[in-house]
Amino acid sequence: MSVRNGIVLLLALSTLTLLVGCGSSSPKAVAPPGGGFSNSNLNGTYVFSSTGVDSNNGLFQTVVGDFVADGGGGIKGGAFDVAGVTVGVFPNNTVTGGSYHISVDGRGQATLNTSGTPVTLDFVLTSSSHGLVTEFDGNGTGSGTLDIQPSAPSQSALAGLSYSFGFSGSSTAPVSFGTVGSITLDASGNVTGFEDFNSGGSSTALTDLPISSGTVLVGTGTAPGTAQFTTSGAGMLNFDVYVIDSTHLKFIETDPNLLASGDAFTQATSIPSGQLVFTMAGLDSFNFAPPAPMSLAGYLTNTSGTLSAGLEDVNDAGNPFQSTTVAGSIGALAGGRSVLTLTNFVNGGFNDAANTYVFAAYPFTSNGVTGIQLLEIDGAGVTSGAAFAQSATTLASSQGYGLNLSAFNTGGYEEDDIAEFATTSGAFTGIVDINDEFSLSPTQALNGSYAPADTTGRGTFTTTNFVNGNYYVVDSSTYLILETDSNQVGLGIFELQGSPAASAAVQRAISMLRPAVRAHGAWQRKK
Repeated sequence: MSVRNGIVLLLALSTLTLLVGCGSSSPKAVAPPGGGFSNSNLNGTYVFSSTGVDSNNGLFQTVVGDFVADGGGGIKGGAFDVAGVTVGVFPNNTVTGGSYHISVDGRGQATLNTSGTPVTLDFVLTSSSHGLVTEFDGNGTGSGTLDIQPSAPSQSALAGLSYSFGFSGSSTAPVSFGTVGSITLDASGNVTGFEDFNSGGSSTALTDLPISSGTVLVGTGTAPGTAQFTTSGAGMLNFDVYVIDSTHLKFIETDPNLLASGDAFTQATSIPSGQLVFTMAGLDSFNFAPPAPMSLAGYLTNTSGTLSAGLEDVNDAGNPFQSTTVAGSIGALAGGRSVLTLTNFVNGGFNDAANTYVFAAYPFTSNGVTGIQLLEIDGAGVTSGAAFAQSATTLASSQGYGLNLSAFNTGGYEEDDIAEFATTSGAFTGIVDINDEFSLSPTQALNGSYAPADTTGRGTFTTTNFVNGNYYVVDSSTYLILETDSNQVGLGIFELQGSPAASAAVQRAISMLRPAVRAHGAWQRKK
């Protein structure tokens, strides 16, 4: 599937990618079993995000914004922020117009015009209210989400509400940077809460910091709002805020030295119990030079704060393997915050030995799904991600799904993909659009097979022209994926496509946190 290295349902195999890129004709889009899509399915104001790298140096870059779609292929306004190590911070760029088109399978592209360089988004809709996104132009590459804004946001709608958030990115140095926390707003938008930081693998004096002051102020029209968080250990951080609704806000940092973006969701009042499924991403600096990307996924069971029966799948720089005895604990909530400790967990330690690692943990809820934002705070790495309460363990056939995956290959390049596929009994077919670090390959065939999930909700898939991996069932419409190939590392998600006529369908709070900084060039194992 890839022109440079391969990618698919999550990540890709370069040889297999090349086979797709050389195809003699483009496959034809087919409507999913639930019904076809058209331009009319994008109608209203949509908030989007895409996080990846820039086209100049391959360093961290993120875009967060909104646009107004007219239901007939026209873009009628909007605004977006860009922040990156190379480009700096450009807030509140006005969208002057543009256009979009949507295929019958739900895949589409939107071009947002500005007074400067336009931005093109490639996406797949799961409904008229939600989709998965990649940037699809020569400015950069990245992955994210697209969500309708049901009504104009107001300050009063956020009054008294509490949120859990997770942001990731980079300093301008560049050094990987991440933060998770909780905030509560009063009627005027003033905030209090707690926050944890990881700066380049260090969290010394940066954990459980009270947010002593700050604000979250809603914008007007399509213009973003603003936010400030002040802690005793990290000082003041500034953001632009794009409100989807009172349960979901997108943030992008506008400080000159820190560059990050992420989501805030309604804060959960308890830690989810039962089986949890998780995905995490980080950098392995112990075994590789330069540091290599690492992706982790699996499951474990929470019983009154005791974590047991865990399994972890690891892809460390293209070396896939398992740790089958993961256990640990998660503490009681205090101020919306907990601490999760994992034992027998592989997290990029020397020779990939299992060890004990510690994460700040902030639970949240989103459209019926309960999850936990996670950030490593033990000083041993920069891993971050999310865990989710599991409510189903099967993958339905004769259904249509939208997919997004983000990966790094052994050359150090990022690839981001959007796909739509339909399942039959044990097989799937569809189309994928590929941004292989600015080499664009739209409308490539996607074919493969999958094994039914076991009783834990873990299954496997293979493709004839992309990649191989595992999938992990969150619920009947949401599935996490981890690539298990040897020359790319990545994570992704696929979601059930609902009826296009539905005013709102399943919208998921999947936090695909990633290594924020990396250099071009293959990683090599340290001697």
